[in-house]
Amino acid sequence: MAQSKAVVVDTLHGVQVADPYRHLEVESEQTHQWVKQQQQAGNAYLAGIENKQAIVERITELWNFEKISAPEEKGTNTFYYRNNGLQAQSVLFVKDAKGSEKVLLDPNTLSAEGTVALSGTSVSNNGKTLAYGVSNSGSDWQTWHFVDIASGKKLADELQWIKFSSAVWNADNSGVYYARYDAPKGGNALADVNFNQKVYFHKIGTEQSADTLVYQRPQNKDWGFGIEVTDKGDYLLLYISQGTDSRNRFFYKPLNNPQAEVVELIADLEAEYSFIGNDKSMFYFKTDYQAPNGKVIAIDVNNSAKENWTTIIPEVNDPINDIAIVNDHIVVSYLHDVLGKLSIYGMNGIKRQDVTLPGKGKVAGPYGKRSKDYFYYVYNSYTQPQTTYKFDFRTGESTLYSKPSVSFIPENYTSEQVFYTSKDGTKIPMMISYKKGMKKEGNNPTLLYAYGGFAISLTPRFSPANIAWMDMGGIYAVPNLRGGAEYGESWHQAGMFDKKQNVFDDYYAAAEYLIAENYTNSTKLGAYGRSNGGLLMGATLTQRPELFAAVLPAVGVLDMLRFHKFTIGWAWTSEYGSADVAEQFPALLAYSPYHNVTAQSYPATMVMTADHDDRVVPLHSFKFGALLQEKQQGEAPVIMRIESNAGHGAGKPTAMKIDEFADIYSFLWHNFGLDIPTKITQ
Repeated sequence: MAQSKAVVVDTLHGVQVADPYRHLEVESEQTHQWVKQQQQAGNAYLAGIENKQAIVERITELWNFEKISAPEEKGTNTFYYRNNGLQAQSVLFVKDAKGSEKVLLDPNTLSAEGTVALSGTSVSNNGKTLAYGVSNSGSDWQTWHFVDIASGKKLADELQWIKFSSAVWNADNSGVYYARYDAPKGGNALADVNFNQKVYFHKIGTEQSADTLVYQRPQNKDWGFGIEVTDKGDYLLLYISQGTDSRNRFFYKPLNNPQAEVVELIADLEAEYSFIGNDKSMFYFKTDYQAPNGKVIAIDVNNSAKENWTTIIPEVNDPINDIAIVNDHIVVSYLHDVLGKLSIYGMNGIKRQDVTLPGKGKVAGPYGKRSKDYFYYVYNSYTQPQTTYKFDFRTGESTLYSKPSVSFIPENYTSEQVFYTSKDGTKIPMMISYKKGMKKEGNNPTLLYAYGGFAISLTPRFSPANIAWMDMGGIYAVPNLRGGAEYGESWHQAGMFDKKQNVFDDYYAAAEYLIAENYTNSTKLGAYGRSNGGLLMGATLTQRPELFAAVLPAVGVLDMLRFHKFTIGWAWTSEYGSADVAEQFPALLAYSPYHNVTAQSYPATMVMTADHDDRVVPLHSFKFGALLQEKQQGEAPVIMRIESNAGHGAGKPTAMKIDEFADIYSFLWHNFGLDIPTKITQ
């Protein structure tokens, strides 16, 4: 356990706030020694759980099936990812017009240790050049490289200090637009605050130092830039964000006139605007302006006053999840009580048809082009792996494009959707998945996973590890808490700022429902969440520890008074608020997990983080875990699981994912008082 030095006490808005483990924020020998000791203790605890290897073997068996992504067509080439089952990272393939296939980029060869991950790809419109980004040890920092697709030769171009940006090709495929930050000046790239993103154009064959600065806003250091170029290459589009606020401004720059200035088409931060296509000066957007569930509008940029905007597809009861213009039709993916629904409209907004889906699950897509008469979509559920379908406008029907062969029988498992009532009377949906034959006798081991924030919808998602959990006899439950976007922007706003307690209450009500309906009881109930969901776990530990036998906060935001002082943390003030604002401080202090740890009995806890997480820096977990260990009055363990050469989660290799799930499941099972069988089968 870390010994708190002289306790730091801050006075915030007249309130004295203790921070006993402030020293763990600092890169020091003491911090490194503490991390090493915690790793040794946590690893020893997990290694001592009998038969944990049986979980590793079952997850590995389930994971080992070929996975193929939906295809992307550029020029005469088709691009897709394939993983033969247990490869650390999926491999990018290209197939030419004759059907000849070859490996274009194998991320597994980028580093001997597997710690370099592919973080993004962008193929030129003619299908001849690949841009790809890589990150080290799970960091958000990316370096972008380029490859000539025909020869496979890597070009000399290299773009550095990129975060939260792709590379977007111009019309003649001579270069890319991208957004970057200045190199960190504080000497710690994993912790220094990131402000003043700028948009550049890079011409292939030149040095990055010669790149053209396209747009910047030094007077608005917290502005971030999303970049697109229209299909015909006539406009550069800029999405201007502030932090993680789902609202955005929208600017554009005509590209057929080199002297043209950037035009502030939508200058107010009042709603979300997503460009979906244009007919010359007529721009089509999906927006939640005066429509929390989303609608489609048209704006003539030459006559752009709001009174001239036209609604093409009005708002309906189901929120829009995704949208694309394909074959001169608007294809809309909706969420109907969290489950996927696909509808097709003409450009005039008249509905053509609903697409018949293979079941009740998640739809990813549509993936297609305006010039094509077909599109792809991917369907999956908690018990059905990702399967790709191709919809043909000529027939109005879908056909199977690719389906994985898996080592379990999906029909032996089930997912049911229930609705329960939260503390304030709000109805909350929840998906509950388990093996058929499960008896509701109030004693089933249950894992309750949730998120609840940033307008992120937890739609059904297949994971081989979840099947292994069900094979162990476990129930996997996912409630759709407020703070997400499952019911549109109003659902999101009901879990923001001083309404964040709604998210926590929704989660506790889910646990109480599972207990009341005899799925499980508190001695067999585990809580797990990541990132913003890790914050939820921290609140669970400090507000309702009696509800759960084990809690796992992973890469969590746990110090709500200082999160905005590190890397991109300032961006989350648009979701949480800021302790620097007097009016917002009381709500943050009231639920900040780190500041609400007291001497009491806590359930078994495994605080999970990674040493290279520069999204939610690990100091959150370090400080919270140290204080929790100090204050634990009960017999249950409080351990740290700290990964080395890993980050927030993106790009994590397969073996590392399997080990993580095995540690999670074994920790839960052991602290439920259950013995792991020597072999786990279907």
